[in-house]
Amino acid sequence: MLKFTTRGRYSVQIMVDLSQHISEGPISLKSIADRHNLSESYLEQLISELRKADLVRSVRGAQGGYVLQRDPGQITVGEIIRSVAGSIAPVDCEHQTETMSCRCDPDEQCLTRDLWVRVRDSVNELVDSIYLSDLVKQPMDRSSLN
Repeated sequence: MLKFTTRGRYSVQIMVDLSQHISEGPISLKSIADRHNLSESYLEQLISELRKADLVRSVRGAQGGYVLQRDPGQITVGEIIRSVAGSIAPVDCEHQTETMSCRCDPDEQCLTRDLWVRVRDSVNELVDSIYLSDLVKQPMDRSSLN
């Protein structure tokens, strides 16, 4: 089963929330945590990584919080997930090749390698084709996700 980590899922949730409330100015992590019933301390770890990836920026002060660094139409779900969870791949491997990691003996041909490369590429292509703006459309146009 290809499964995304909570780091990836919650980071997308943070970014969607910031997109939904973009007109309100800086949004506190507490308000995001409260709206989605998530741990504020866990979100603090994730927002730090989103800042390092230049996806959000912090605003100091009494009315401070976080805002998107770019327009929601310029930030992909793939970018968000990779910023906190690393590469998106269906298998963990020990032997690194030029195009994909592989556990196979480097001297033997792996019969399933091409399958995993295709799965990885398809998943990456999908998440890189979905923008935050796609997720916050009202009502959401689900055909854009197909």
